Amino acid sequence: MPTRRSKAADRIGAFPCKPLKPLVLMPVLLLSGCNMVVLAPSGDIAMQQRNLIVISTLLMLLIIIPVIFLTLFFAWKYRQSNTEAAYDPEWHHSTRLEIVIWSAPLAIIVALGAVTWISTHQLDPYRPLDRIDASRPIPQGIKPLTVEVVALDWKWLFLYPDLGIATVNELVAPVDIPINFKITAASVMNSFFVPALAGQIYAMPGMETKLHAVINRVGDYEGFSANYSGAGFSNMRFKFRGLEKMDFEAWIGKVRSGGRPLGRLEYLRLEQPSEKEPVRYFSSLDPALYDAILNMCVDQAKMCVSEMMEIDAKGGGGMEGINNIMRLTYDDRLGGQQTKRPAAPFVAALCIPNGNGPGGSVTIAAPVQKTNLE
Repeated sequence: MPTRRSKAADRIGAFPCKPLKPLVLMPVLLLSGCNMVVLAPSGDIAMQQRNLIVISTLLMLLIIIPVIFLTLFFAWKYRQSNTEAAYDPEWHHSTRLEIVIWSAPLAIIVALGAVTWISTHQLDPYRPLDRIDASRPIPQGIKPLTVEVVALDWKWLFLYPDLGIATVNELVAPVDIPINFKITAASVMNSFFVPALAGQIYAMPGMETKLHAVINRVGDYEGFSANYSGAGFSNMRFKFRGLEKMDFEAWIGKVRSGGRPLGRLEYLRLEQPSEKEPVRYFSSLDPALYDAILNMCVDQAKMCVSEMMEIDAKGGGGMEGINNIMRLTYDDRLGGQQTKRPAAPFVAALCIPNGNGPGGSVTIAAPVQKTNLE
């Protein structure tokens, strides 16, 4: 004789666990968009930075996990319904408990401080590399690859001064060869970041930052700006490719045969803001271009930062340098076009006070007409 099923059993049998599957898969779907390159990098510097993150996290978890466990344990043990738990309303101090509470975090802070101190010096981006990876030191006589990086609006320019070539939005380097980056910007501050290679380094106009790194694995990786820099920031990305030595030499030949020269005039055109720029190659390179970009005087009508600093070091230009204001004005773009301003003096007249007090009279002197300093 068949048994009689309850209404609850009928409901359960009608939906055999299928509604639970999407809930079980939800964490997997959320993790599908994660990029684990920071925790699985391909360059030795990024690998050391990954290790620092892991070590710091584990040290902090030595405190966090016991605190979470004890919080839940005390809430459960001393709940209102547990009449068997010891109740001591007069308790106020325990020396042993104080020692545990303060000594354990202090030990963790000391350990974190030691790790941070050592890593700060070992991973200094200005510090030249002393190894290829954890098991290989830098071979004797190996020549690093020098790459000069310029952040533009909104694209990346890479200059290879030793090879005499340049690229836009494509950075290529041979594996297991140290790379010396020199980094600057043309307009606003950006941040040069290839997660698989090393940590981010800021790119600032009129200033140079440095980064030493090495890629240990062949592959194509993503690089981008990690600092908001305007309307085209979202598309300010580039490809970083790690190649074997022979493939890298073949790539150099491809750039030299398929590109065009890059001089000051070509750079001024390239400097104009643009978005989603395709990869470009330049077969030859003005050797003085990077220094001109760094000193903000690619336009030869402008005074170089190095010249300005030399004048300042000698006490300044005085009244004779009043007309140099035009040569010191760098951001004179209007609507994306390079404009030329008139060469009239910036200061039309000077106010000269008569008398010593604040209530003294003022006379207007004649306009200043001095020869520009060269």
